[in-house]
Amino acid sequence: MSITVNLRYKGKNGSARAFAEEMISSGTVAAIRAEEGNLRYEYYLSLDDPETVLLIDEWTDQAAIDRHHASPMMQKITELRNKYDLHMTVERYISDEGGLPDKDEQFIRK
Repeated sequence: MSITVNLRYKGKNGSARAFAEEMISSGTVAAIRAEEGNLRYEYYLSLDDPETVLLIDEWTDQAAIDRHHASPMMQKITELRNKYDLHMTVERYISDEGGLPDKDEQFIRK
């Protein structure tokens, strides 16, 4: 099992992209990726809305997320969110260890 959290950061005048770029350039993203239990931490730009950035954040379990939320890293993230005046929406998914059903596999090009 893993837990994936999709966070959409919305800002103005390129602030969401600037936030993601500073998260990367400051080394914060690398530090998060090195945390125990982190499986994925990746930013994506929206083709439909240039003021929105999607973060896909995946962890092995809830305990790993709880450790991350309790870490000093969260203070840095919060400061940057405030600096760029970002607003967020969040979706959370728990993986299905069974994978795709056979009937869905036909639509996946590997």
